[in-house]
Amino acid sequence: MKPAKTRQIRHVPHAWAEMPWGEFYRDALTRHLQPCLAKIYGFHLLKIGDLSAEIDTEACAISHQVNVGLRGDHLQVIADPMSLPFESKSVDACLLAHCLAWSSDPHHILREVDRVLIDDGWMIISGFNPFSVLGIGKLIPGLHRRVPWNSRMFTQMRLMDWLGLLNYEVVQRTRFQVLPWNRQGGKVISTHFPALGCLSIIVARKRTFPLIMNPAKKAVAKRRISAAVGATSQYHSRQNDQEAD
Repeated sequence: MKPAKTRQIRHVPHAWAEMPWGEFYRDALTRHLQPCLAKIYGFHLLKIGDLSAEIDTEACAISHQVNVGLRGDHLQVIADPMSLPFESKSVDACLLAHCLAWSSDPHHILREVDRVLIDDGWMIISGFNPFSVLGIGKLIPGLHRRVPWNSRMFTQMRLMDWLGLLNYEVVQRTRFQVLPWNRQGGKVISTHFPALGCLSIIVARKRTFPLIMNPAKKAVAKRRISAAVGATSQYHSRQNDQEAD
């Protein structure tokens, strides 16, 4: 398995139109994100990365939405995703649409997103599936250096492992196929062979578990147990006295 951190990736697209059939991927991703966006609530939504800024998120109930990236036409904040200019635990949800795919250090981005997310906050990650028709292109000499085949294609299991280490609960994950030259073919693969879909989506929620038991609750539990043991011993002593009489 290749390490997550790598050298700077060349030819990073800053818009979906810069990759072959990129607008088809963007529209398909937008449609599949609508159901999960409708379930997310809060006050602040960050769309991290230049590609995330082009995703239509009107279905989300969060009204304050901010596009963050280094380059692009739809950005409100110019910043590096590895160093977000926001306070810790100040954001309710973050959308990373193919943000990790062209990142040299995806772990750093996930840690930074985790820092700004509130407890029980939402993280949505999308990317390309390496076990798909699109992923096979990385094996073709020369083609693997072109967009989108030069992107880093992580499996869902690997992303779930990273999220688990950060204490996130994956509430939804899906894969679907997009074939711009044959829409019906993409529908068949998405329905019957979803594991071969070229696009992948993971929706996770930040969970915070207490490291130690609350002392007050622990004391109450002890008192309840001692009372039950005392009642049982008194019951047995009474029975022994009655049998002796």
